[in-house]
Amino acid sequence: MTEERFVDLYAQTITYGLFAAKIMAGKAEINKENAWEFIPGNVPLLIHIFHTFVGPDTPVAMNWIIEDLLNVLNKTDIVAITKEKEATYGTRDPIIHFYDTFLGEYNPEERAKLGVYYTPPEVVDYIVKSIHKLLKDKLGKEKGLAEEGLKLLDPAAGTLTFIIRALGRALLELQDCHLGGIIPLNIKNHILADFHAFEIQVVPYIIGHLRVAMSLEKVWNYEFEADDRFQFDLTNTLEMKEPEQELLLPQLTAEGQEARYVKEKEPILVVLGNPPYSVSSENKSEFIEKLMADYKREVKKERNIQPLSDDYIKFIRFAHWKISKTGKGIFGYITNNSYLSGIIHRGMRKELLSTFDEIYILNLHGSSRIREKTPEGGKDENVFDIQQGVAIAIYVKLEKPLKEKKVHYADVWGLRDAKYTYLRKNDVTSTDWLALEPKEPQYFFVPKDFALQAEYDKFWKVTDIFKVYSSGVKTHRDHFVVGFTKKEIIQRLKLFTGDLTNDLVKERLKLKDTRDWDFNSAREETKQSEWWKSIRRYSYRPFDIRFICYDRNLIERGCDRLDLMRNFFEDNLGFVGMRQYVYNINIYNYVFVTNMVTDIRQFISNRGSAFIFPLYLYPKMTSQNVINYPASKIPNLNPELIKFLTESYEKEPTPEEIFYYIYAVLYSPTYRKRYEEFLKIDFSRVPLPSDLKQFKNLSELGKELVELHLLKHPSLSETKIGFPVSGSNMVEKVSYDEENGRVYFNKEQYFEGISKAVWEYQIGGYQVMAKYLKDRKKRELSLEEIEHYRRVAKAIARTIVVQEEVEKVYGFVAEG
Repeated sequence: MTEERFVDLYAQTITYGLFAAKIMAGKAEINKENAWEFIPGNVPLLIHIFHTFVGPDTPVAMNWIIEDLLNVLNKTDIVAITKEKEATYGTRDPIIHFYDTFLGEYNPEERAKLGVYYTPPEVVDYIVKSIHKLLKDKLGKEKGLAEEGLKLLDPAAGTLTFIIRALGRALLELQDCHLGGIIPLNIKNHILADFHAFEIQVVPYIIGHLRVAMSLEKVWNYEFEADDRFQFDLTNTLEMKEPEQELLLPQLTAEGQEARYVKEKEPILVVLGNPPYSVSSENKSEFIEKLMADYKREVKKERNIQPLSDDYIKFIRFAHWKISKTGKGIFGYITNNSYLSGIIHRGMRKELLSTFDEIYILNLHGSSRIREKTPEGGKDENVFDIQQGVAIAIYVKLEKPLKEKKVHYADVWGLRDAKYTYLRKNDVTSTDWLALEPKEPQYFFVPKDFALQAEYDKFWKVTDIFKVYSSGVKTHRDHFVVGFTKKEIIQRLKLFTGDLTNDLVKERLKLKDTRDWDFNSAREETKQSEWWKSIRRYSYRPFDIRFICYDRNLIERGCDRLDLMRNFFEDNLGFVGMRQYVYNINIYNYVFVTNMVTDIRQFISNRGSAFIFPLYLYPKMTSQNVINYPASKIPNLNPELIKFLTESYEKEPTPEEIFYYIYAVLYSPTYRKRYEEFLKIDFSRVPLPSDLKQFKNLSELGKELVELHLLKHPSLSETKIGFPVSGSNMVEKVSYDEENGRVYFNKEQYFEGISKAVWEYQIGGYQVMAKYLKDRKKRELSLEEIEHYRRVAKAIARTIVVQEEVEKVYGFVAEG
């Protein structure tokens, strides 16, 4: 623990501890002499801190701080805050909102990094009710959560919302069975003995102890005895090493040792909770990384398995491991829902299927990142205030494994309040489940229609057609090396290579060191280079050409993709495709063309990157080939494909003809609709016609599409797209006037002659005509940009017509 972290821990502990003491004291005043006596739930760690730092021996330097806090708290109407028994089962708890607000103000970065978000009680309620019933129905626990000896754990407990619901459900079960008289004994012998919780942050740890004590004392009338303590430990769940000895806080060491025993030895039957989401996980202990190897084994050859390192997946793996050790049990979480259908998560799903006999997936959706809407096209909201869609998942491992695993799936769509209502009224027994049959190799935990699988699998996959391919360039600092004009980049690089101090340059250019990029080294190396020769045109987004200083010194190590992109330093074509997408679009549109260095976010998706497939490969320039360079280019095409086409047509097609044909097929609306399920989850496959005439016709149409998309088609020299009003040319607010076919970018100025179909046309998940202008907000459009926009509008209008012509030719299902 760093000194800064230790000081922060103390500050938060004292502040919230005093708040907890005042809550428990009620109308009574608290002071330095008695505050520690009100610490709830017999928590040795908190009592020790208070007795030492807020008691009679408070250090002189801290006196005024403590007095100020006590003053504020004693003037607060604590009774009004707690008058409705907020800690009770089934009601909302404003104490949580104090914490939520506090953390949001005190350290919002820490809150986002650790994924700390208040779990709605309706979500908790659904999970707890479901586990309670499954314990009875599937594991033979007659009293469900009230069964003595049943051991339960929340490994990311926060403020104990799940625990309080679970103990409430258990004790209500006793009441319902007319066993209210044994509630105190059940609390003593079961709740305090068998329920466990872990938390890594000190403030929720304090609040959690406060809440569980309030619930047991004030709601269930339990009187804590001297040796009673709810087993809520301050620890990192994903760490297993022996806790270090804390000289100032020996109780912290003791809690760490207790937690380690629970992790290693206790036969936990139920794991539940809301684990944190953090794709850049800092939890990399030997313990959890070893467990994660099981989820990564199936996909270790993939180029990017970073999504599997998200904290929520590590917590799933922990629960998976813990239930497996017990030999039976249930775990129920609400998490990010991306693992249900992510390609990179297929090994994880396979492992879960191999262990658990019954799986229940309630997909709550609500992803604003992928623009989710209800099946009817209505608004779909998240149950949290986050962008990522979420799902409840409950996994059941039976004592006697089933031969046939059962996966149950259901969707809940709509507005947040409607989802809350659904969760309040239902559990696993009343949810209308759809039975899934996850199949290799993907083992999807969402419904998929694979009726055309055999047909589609006969086609040629683009990764088999093109020998060499790679994702696009990822600069990690677009604001520095990418610009709308060449002049912008030159100005930045002159500052970067100038005489100002490193600190000043860092501040002005908003640059910082990263794991793979050192500012000082990059600056010195760039000063010695001819960086201005590295400024190139850059395909940033569909139809959005910018400039980049394409210098390895300025781009993150391994992210420049130079080995592939150098093939575009000369005349070339490149197909841009996507392996997987999850955006809510009407029809697949992740296809484009490039002839220059291309950005990794050419398309929008939270499941992958734009991949570039060059048509030609150029050898690296050497002293031996400099005279012939670049005439020695070779096609980047599979020889088997060329052989197949040559034998079929009795004539060898050119590389360009093959490229154009592929491009036309991938722009066919029929193709995109017919194979949409497959296009969502992997690189596209292309059918090859046995008829030469069809091949030629589609190739010609593909050539026109390519020329349109590179803005090289002769028809683009004349366009009826108007720009009738002069003015500031400043992009302020972008809107579309459907009645008049106008695209406004400020109150007075607009482009005219743009149809609704052109305005709404999407490529790579982007609405092209809107995206181009919105990305230039607060900028003055240049004459070149105005002309470019007009040409793009004409190109899209013609694209729509050509796609209709493709349909007339693409009237077959090829055998491949």
